[in-house]
Amino acid sequence: MNTISIIGNSTMKPSCRFLISTKSPVFFKHHHSLTNNLSGNQFNFDKTKRSLACSFRILGFRTIFNEAQKSFCVPNISFVQSRLITGGSRGISVVASVASQFRGFSTSVETRVNDKNFERIFVQNGINVKPLVVERIDKDENVLGDEESRLGALVDDGESVNREDLDGGQGVEIVSTKREESDIEKEAWKLLNDAVVMYCGSPVGTVAANDPGDKMPLNYDQVFVRDFVPSALAFLLRGEGEIVKNFLLHALQLQSWEKTVDCYSPGQGLMPASFKVRTVPLDDNKLEEVLDPDFGESAIGRVAPVDSGLWWIILLRAYGKLTGDYALQERVDVQTGMKLILNLCLADGFDMFPSLLVTDGSCMIDRRMGIHGHPLEIQALFYSALRSSREMLVVNDGSKNLVRAINNRLSALSFHIREYYWVDMRKINEIYRYKTEEYSTEAINKFNIYPEQIPSWLMDWIPEEGGYLIGNLQPAHMDFRFFTLGNLWSVVSSLGTPKQNESILNMIEAKWDDLVGNMPLKICYPALESEDWRIITGSDPKNTPWSYHNGGSWPTLLWQFTLACMKMNRMELAHKAIALAEKRLQVDHWPEYYDTRAGKFIGKQSRLYQTWTVAGFLTSKILLENPEKAALLFWDEDYDLLEICVCGLNTSGRKRCSRVAAKSQILV
Repeated sequence: MNTISIIGNSTMKPSCRFLISTKSPVFFKHHHSLTNNLSGNQFNFDKTKRSLACSFRILGFRTIFNEAQKSFCVPNISFVQSRLITGGSRGISVVASVASQFRGFSTSVETRVNDKNFERIFVQNGINVKPLVVERIDKDENVLGDEESRLGALVDDGESVNREDLDGGQGVEIVSTKREESDIEKEAWKLLNDAVVMYCGSPVGTVAANDPGDKMPLNYDQVFVRDFVPSALAFLLRGEGEIVKNFLLHALQLQSWEKTVDCYSPGQGLMPASFKVRTVPLDDNKLEEVLDPDFGESAIGRVAPVDSGLWWIILLRAYGKLTGDYALQERVDVQTGMKLILNLCLADGFDMFPSLLVTDGSCMIDRRMGIHGHPLEIQALFYSALRSSREMLVVNDGSKNLVRAINNRLSALSFHIREYYWVDMRKINEIYRYKTEEYSTEAINKFNIYPEQIPSWLMDWIPEEGGYLIGNLQPAHMDFRFFTLGNLWSVVSSLGTPKQNESILNMIEAKWDDLVGNMPLKICYPALESEDWRIITGSDPKNTPWSYHNGGSWPTLLWQFTLACMKMNRMELAHKAIALAEKRLQVDHWPEYYDTRAGKFIGKQSRLYQTWTVAGFLTSKILLENPEKAALLFWDEDYDLLEICVCGLNTSGRKRCSRVAAKSQILV
C-alpha cells in the first residue's frame, strides 16, 4: 500500500483545526492524528506547489459550548479519552451482552428517556456539550484505540478471533475464498475507488455519483450518509476499514454543530444528510479544506434526514462486527453521539404509537410521495438502530435508563408492526369485513379503517401464499403499497416474525415480474398514476408513474435483497437477481435507477456511474461468497423481547393485554 506523501516546505506540517464561525473567530488547534492517524492510510495525497492547511470548519453554522468550557483552547484529555484497557488482554466490558443483562429493566411502563442521569452525560444546564472527537494517543499509552485494538483481539498464535469468543459466546471464524474477479467486478472496484473523497489526506467517504458527462452535479458530488452505507460495506468486506472509520468520526463531528433553518434549530442529535469537502484559499498562497454539511436546509423541501442517524448507528455496528475494532464504538464521543440520536428518536411526544412520526421525504424517498406519518422504511431502520445500540451501549448508572427505554420501545414497536402492518389474503379478507366507528377498548378495527380503502389492484394482486408489511398506518388510513426497502430491512432486522419474513420473500418470488422485472428492484409497487399522482406528489415531474421514487427500479436495493435472502436461506433468489443486474449495469454505465413498469429503460433523469449502484452490486457479490460475514450483519429473532410487556394493562385491571392473546401468532 502507498502511504501519504505531501510535497512542499519541509518545515510545514498540515494541521487540522476547528474554525468556529462567530463574530470573533476562535481557532482550536487540533491534532493531525484525526485525519492521518486514525488508521493506516491507503491513499495518495500530493501537493506539489502549495502547502495545505486542513481545518475542520462547518460553513454557515456555529457550535455551542457549555459556559464552563468556553475558556479552554485545547480539548480536555479526560473529555475525549477512551476507557483504559489492561495490557495483555482487551479487558473489555461486555457490550454485546447488554440485552441479556438488562432486559430486567424493561418491565417498567415509564421509559424515563429524559432522566437526568442520562442527560448529564451530554447536557449541562440545557446547553449542548459535545466532546471533540480525537486527541492523539501514543501507542505507549495503554488505552483503547491503539494499533492492536484497531486490528482486533489477537490470540497468541496471531489468529483473529470474534468478539463473542471473549464474551463466552460462539465465535465466527471468517475465511475468505479467493477467486479471480470478473471484468465487471474489476471495473466496479475501479469506479468505487475513483469515487473516494479525500479530506486532509485521508479518505472520508464516496461521492453519490461520479458521472464525467454531468455538467450540473447539483448535490451528487457530496458524501451522503445513506448512500455511503453500501460503499462502506464493500470496503469492510474487502478488509479496508480506514475509510469507514474516518467517515463515522467526521459525521459524528458534524452532528455537534447547531443547525438553523429560518431562525429555527432542530433537536440535538440530528445527523447531516450529506457533506462536501471544499477548498478555501488562505493568505500566503495556502489552501485549507473545510467540511460543509447539509442537514436539510439546502435539500428539496427542506426536510431533515431522519434516516441518517439511524444508518450511522447501523454502520457503526457493522464496522465493529467486520473489523473487530470495538474500541471505536466504546469511545466517549461515539457513545455520546449515539445517545444524542437515541434521545432525539425516543423523546416523548403526542403520538399514541411506538412508531416514529416523520414528514414526507425524510428517508431514501426524499420527495413528496405520500409517506408522511409512520412509513415502514423508517420503522425498520429505527428498529435496527435500537437493536444495534443495545449491543453497543456501555452500561453504567448514566445509561441504564436509556437501555430500559430501548427495550421498552423494541418490544412495543415489534408488536405494533407485526400485528397492524402485516397483510396477506387472510388479513385483507378480515379488513374487508371490518365494522367501523367502534368506540371501545375492545375494538377490533382499532384504527377505524374503512373497507373501501382496499384498492382494487390489491384484491387481484396478493398471492395466496405470501404477504408483506404495508407502507404506512395512521388513523383511518392504510397505505397498501409495497415498499421494498422497508420490507427487506424488516427481514434483515427480524422486525417481522420468522413466518412473515419467509412470506415476504415468497411474495417477491411470486410477483417477480412486477417487483424485479428486467432490473432489481422496484422501490415501491404500484406507481401512483392519474389523479393519485397529481394529488399525492403535487404533479412532480421527476416522480411520474414508473419513474424514480414512483415505481422506479433501483439497483442499489440489490445488496439488501441479497442479505435478506441469505438470512432466510433463499440464495437462489439472490443469484437470480444478481444475474439480471450483471447483464446490464456495466453496459448501461451503472445508472441510478431504471424507468417503466418492467424496468427496461435507464431513468430519464438518472445519473450514470452512481456510486451506490456500483457498491450495491459489489457488496451483493461478496456477501454471497462469504455467508459467515453476511451472518454478522443481520439479526436473529429475539424471543426475550416477546416476553416483555410495556403496556401496563396487567396491573391496571381495565383490560387483558392483547399481546398475551397474540403470542401464539407472533411466535411463529
